[in-house]
Amino acid sequence: MYVHLISNINYIFQIMITGFRNDTKLAIYGINIRKYKTLLDLSNMSSMQKEDLLKNIGRNIKNLRESKGLSQVDLVGLIEGKIDTTNISRIEAGRTNPTIHTLYRIAIALDVKLQDLVSS
Repeated sequence: MYVHLISNINYIFQIMITGFRNDTKLAIYGINIRKYKTLLDLSNMSSMQKEDLLKNIGRNIKNLRESKGLSQVDLVGLIEGKIDTTNISRIEAGRTNPTIHTLYRIAIALDVKLQDLVSS
């Protein structure tokens, strides 16, 4: 199964889900100028690694938000579509797994690349 999301003019994100039952694998690829580059590969991560990844993404969002002088309420006001302030709080704390679409909307609201949210 492939799902394509366009994040901006330079990147297309492709989500690939393969496998059956307990052997399901998920990989997210950033396609840039026709070269495949793995953005996130969650297929072989332990639950602790995934938890650390979510906390890192949340920390990145919080740091970017604060560097722009925005409160969580301000950020919610900039995000296209409906999102709750408590959801932003959970994302920043690493307590929830945001969808790629939510991360995309946050990146647009913060005027940064999606890659900036997920980088280490």
